[in-house]
Amino acid sequence: MKNIKEAVAYIKNQLDFKPEAGIILGTGLGGLVKIMEVEKEIPYDDIPHFPVSTVESHHGKLLLGTLNGKKVVVMQGRFHYYEGYSLKQVTFPVRVMKLLGIKQLFVSNAAGGLNTNFQIADLMILNDHINLQPDNPLTGANYDKLGPRFPDMSQPYSRKLIKKGLKIALTMECNVHQGVYAVVPGPNLETPAEYKYLSIIGADAVGMSTVPEVIVARHMDIPCFAVSVITDLCYPGAIEEVKIEKILAAAAKAEPFLTELMSKMLE
Repeated sequence: MKNIKEAVAYIKNQLDFKPEAGIILGTGLGGLVKIMEVEKEIPYDDIPHFPVSTVESHHGKLLLGTLNGKKVVVMQGRFHYYEGYSLKQVTFPVRVMKLLGIKQLFVSNAAGGLNTNFQIADLMILNDHINLQPDNPLTGANYDKLGPRFPDMSQPYSRKLIKKGLKIALTMECNVHQGVYAVVPGPNLETPAEYKYLSIIGADAVGMSTVPEVIVARHMDIPCFAVSVITDLCYPGAIEEVKIEKILAAAAKAEPFLTELMSKMLE
């Protein structure tokens, strides 16, 4: 708690408002920043105890400002287990955002599509997840002041926010699905046999992020809304060799639609 409070104190000295929502931007999905009224940018390096993003497409800044009339704190770049961070470090910013005052958490990510109805650059609103990472951010001593030892996960993603998101999706000119997201450790992508396994156990998409942050947010009773951009296809007949350039290109194609969805969610 001491490290969390020190980070919160540093950030509070940089702003004069309480953010209502927290937003975590995933791979190549920084377009939201262009329509945000940014009042303060804080490099992660400057925040006490904050990890530093090592992924090329993640900028590594905490942005504070207004989006569609709502005060927000935005992570422009996130952290991953595969970077060598513990899941406590990966989720440290979510703890900080809670103490800054957020009431909702919005998350985006890039993911591989396992569902045969999915195409590249489609969006998938998460309605559940499967955690296949070898650790849990809640392992160890519990922060009793933040949440219970055994938090309920019967509603990891807010049904109310999902309903709102699907309603907004009807007005958009892109394919928006809902489904189950499986998180794996990474950093390598999966083999065809692993894709088949993930599909059999009920996953519609697979990625390497989001779930740790959602677990910690739900531990603190923060409602969550998450969206995957389908950047590659992982079902038989559609599997191709994947390069990061293709993933970023797919994310860029979907970015305007994700920006529209997320900004309208905040209205």
